[in-house]
Amino acid sequence: MKKIILILGFFLFDFVLFAQKNQGETNDVGRIALTSVISDQIEGLTPSAKSNLQNKLNQIVIKGGMGGSSVNNRFIITANVVVLTKDITATAPPMQAYTLDVSLYIGDGIEGTLFSSTSVTLKGVGKTEIKAYMAALKNLKTSDSRYQNFIEQGKNKIIEYYNSKCDFMLKEAEMLANRNEFDAAISKLVSVPEVCKECYDKAMTAVQPLYQKKIDRDCEINLQKAQGVWNAGQDMNSAEKAGAILSIIEPDAACFNEVNALTKKIADKIRQIDDREWKYILKEQAQKSEKIEAYRAIGVAYGNDQPQNMTYNYKGWW
Repeated sequence: MKKIILILGFFLFDFVLFAQKNQGETNDVGRIALTSVISDQIEGLTPSAKSNLQNKLNQIVIKGGMGGSSVNNRFIITANVVVLTKDITATAPPMQAYTLDVSLYIGDGIEGTLFSSTSVTLKGVGKTEIKAYMAALKNLKTSDSRYQNFIEQGKNKIIEYYNSKCDFMLKEAEMLANRNEFDAAISKLVSVPEVCKECYDKAMTAVQPLYQKKIDRDCEINLQKAQGVWNAGQDMNSAEKAGAILSIIEPDAACFNEVNALTKKIADKIRQIDDREWKYILKEQAQKSEKIEAYRAIGVAYGNDQPQNMTYNYKGWW
């Protein structure tokens, strides 16, 4: 029985790898994330209606498997709302009745390239125009099957983008690294989703030497800082401050032997002048999977440090 389960396990693993290599068939789209964007110029869109519409877009994206955070937030989902009709019902009391045309769009929000679109007609009734508008928006069914093709088409276009731009992205990352902008270079490389198998493999190969250059440079900088802090005091207080700096240095860095030598020097001195042990903790060598997570952490941190209020270009989409 165990042999059968093991064979099935290998079969499923091979199937997943096959699916990753065949772009259109893969379900691994979790790392291709869409950012929902709502224009302030939409007719009749109050702040509460805008929030409601953005929540609807987020739900559609999540149900389509393209939710979550991403290093690269250039790909967006947005919407436009057009009021088709405004009527007053013949009921007592009379009510406002709205008919809205809601169009959804997926595309490259930086280059302004539209990838996919769909639309739906919604109706809503309320005591006021605002309430009727909101009632219509609430009828946007996020589980509507039409959004599956809409999301799938957008996803495939994003994969095509990475495949067509891959060599250019690698070259750009190299140029950034040559200017010692290692975080920016690594961020660009780790933005390639795993589902783009060929480009992802190239990016992961390219990121390793850049990461090594980064940690080598950081090691030299932090080692000098720690040495300066220790030399300034040569007591327990300066030892603690120097230890905090040394603790963030990666063990794979070229100057890590010097880090070990400095920690030993500090420990010996503290034992000599203070007759006690100086407790310090240096980083342990990371495994391959942990290094990949380290690459991604650098990319995410770099992205978080960038201006959050991006100006997206979706001119001409509607």
